Amino acid sequence: MKSERHILGVSGGRDSAALAVYMRQHHPELPIEYFFTDTGKELPEVYSFLDRLEGFLGKPIERLNPDRDFDFWLAEYGNFLPSPRTRWCTRQLKLRPLEQWIRGDLEAGTRIHSYVAIRADEPNRDGYQATHPNMQVHLPLRAAGIDRAGVVEMLEQASVGEPEYYDWRSRSGCTFCFYQQKIEWVRLAEHHPDRFQEAVEYEKTALKGGSPFTWSQGESLMELVEPARVEQIKTDYEKRRDRLRRARPVNPLSARTADSIDDIYGVDEASGGCVVCHK
Repeated sequence: MKSERHILGVSGGRDSAALAVYMRQHHPELPIEYFFTDTGKELPEVYSFLDRLEGFLGKPIERLNPDRDFDFWLAEYGNFLPSPRTRWCTRQLKLRPLEQWIRGDLEAGTRIHSYVAIRADEPNRDGYQATHPNMQVHLPLRAAGIDRAGVVEMLEQASVGEPEYYDWRSRSGCTFCFYQQKIEWVRLAEHHPDRFQEAVEYEKTALKGGSPFTWSQGESLMELVEPARVEQIKTDYEKRRDRLRRARPVNPLSARTADSIDDIYGVDEASGGCVVCHK
């Protein structure tokens, strides 16, 4: 039994990937174990991104699979969809596999160092809290003063880049993330119609079972993709983007514009995301 373990969860998002790059570059002496908790409902882009990251790290990212899948837990929760108020998907498909992976070592007295991707420009976030006295949580990006721009630059310099889903989505590689904006559901239907249809079927089952929640607040996915509604959602999105561009001070040293979804909504991929590794 090891006396110490060093673990770092990657989520398929930019912040946790940048942390993995940072630790590989600045702390190569640490025997870090990289892991990914695979819900089984990830976007295809997530897996291609993990492959690129593994190439840079020079070692595999261990996949932690849940012992029971999304369908099992959906039935266990009475066909109620996960929501911001009832995040059973995080509990059962993210936290549970991690706890099972490290429980034996923790109980045997192994000291586990967990490295979590919280940036320096996220002062109000605490991240994953240690739930055992033998676990210690570290926040290297915050300690090094690395902000969002630094994360993007680090990934570019490492030739890892960002996940392709950031072209149309602001956060989480989980297909059914309930934190998606309406424009992101529309774009899921455009980019991955099969995955969108799967979400529709889950929603129908949930509504038949009496769930008070739909995936997107205030309307079903079938209502959301009615042609007139899609046009309205896209128009509203463009208006918000234009307002943001006009309101934002111009930095002559930066070529960056407010073109990404997370720029438009003023959020980042980590807020509301996975509490294990942060997207």
